[in-house]
Parts: sequence; structure tokens; C-alpha cells
Amino acid sequence: MLASIHRPAAAHAADYLEGAMASFLIIDDHPLFREALGNAVRLALPEARILEAMSIEDAMHTLAAEQGIDLALLDLSLPDATGFSGFLRLREAYPRLPVAIVSSEEDQRVVGEALALGAAGYLPKSTSKRELAQSIEGVLSGSVSVPKDFMGAPQRRRTDASKAIEIKLRELTPQQLRVLDLLRRGHPNRQIAQELQLAESTVKAHITEILRKLGLFSRNKAVIEIGKMDLPDPRSRPNSRPDRGRSS
Repeated sequence: MLASIHRPAAAHAADYLEGAMASFLIIDDHPLFREALGNAVRLALPEARILEAMSIEDAMHTLAAEQGIDLALLDLSLPDATGFSGFLRLREAYPRLPVAIVSSEEDQRVVGEALALGAAGYLPKSTSKRELAQSIEGVLSGSVSVPKDFMGAPQRRRTDASKAIEIKLRELTPQQLRVLDLLRRGHPNRQIAQELQLAESTVKAHITEILRKLGLFSRNKAVIEIGKMDLPDPRSRPNSRPDRGRSS
């Protein structure tokens, strides 16, 4: 189930229903879900123009070539993006483009972070086609669609969780801090390996150990939690020489 928070907007769904054609950009690397999301868009606006992209890079090329896209629907997990890195790239390059996130991640803290960063809505992938269609109409009307059970996490809880992670960061080795820094910038494993001159298998081992030490269950979660923190300087840590052949 989804709920809406009203936000003033220049465009209204009624305008599109009365004849103006709305244009959407669906950014997701899974063809079946792109098709499902496209069907939800057409249920809301049968005459909508729908463009598709499989990555942030693909989306940037589409946006550069196409004018007048009214709404982007973005999956957080893409081949060239981790956490909110793809969303932030879109926001930086096209600050006036409304971007709604469509994700399988339903953690309330992630939803809250998305809204704080300026997302036009947060639509769980578990949502039915009809509810997605209603939410898309709502976003075009100026509402911010969120999961119905969303109740922003108390500030104290967020602060306490952040402090706990900051303490756990002290357990990371200098090389793990370097890997984490590149990870939170949205770099895939292959790029991290090239940057640090490591084997890709070593990078994977580092990330597994980083998640274990921080008590996080996924790299997306790590990017979201660490995104606004200042990481310790690896050079100031004991044994700060790059440990290229080690996994911890």
C-alpha cells in the first residue's frame, strides 16, 4: 500500500489526461520489471511516451538527447550505481527532473533518506500495478508517494545508529577504508580493483569483511549509511601501507 504527501507542482496529472502527452524514463536493468513498470504507467496514462534505460550512463545519454521528460522512475540497484549514487548523479545533472525511486528495498530509513535527498516518491517493487499507477498519477499532481506504513524514523534513532557505525569504522583496516570510500562513490568492484591495484576477488573479500564489521547486510546499505559520514584517513591508521594481497 502507498500513501501520498502533497507537494506543490507545476504539472498535474489532469493536464495529461486532458490531452498533453507525458514522457517517462524508466531506469532499470531488468527487462521484465521495465515492462511491468511501463504497464503501470500506461494504466495511469494510456498515451504516455515511455523511454527506457538499463543504467545511469544509458539514462544520461537519453536525457541529453530527449527533451521534456516529465518523470524518471529509477531503480537503486544498477550495474553502474550503488545506493543513492545514481540518483545523485541524475539530480546533479538534471536538478529540475522529478525522480521517483522504485526499489525492492523497503527499509524505512532508506525511504526517509530518499525523501531527504529530494526524491519525488518511493515506490516499493512489491506494490501492485494499480497502486503504482495511482502513485504515478499522484507524483505528476505534486504528491510524494511513499509506502503507507512509512513514518519517518526519529532523529535520535538515526543519530544513535550513525554513532554506532562511526565507532565500528575504527575496526576497519586502512585498505578496507580505501575500498569503502570508493564503494560509497558508486564504483563497481572491477573499478575499485583497478583503482587500488587489487584482484577483483580481493575486493569482494574486503567488502564482505567491511559489511561484517559494520553490521550491515548489503553494499547498498553500506553506501546509504556511510554516504554522509567522514571516513577516517587511512594514512593516519597503523599499518597504513596498502595491503594489496590481503583480504582484511
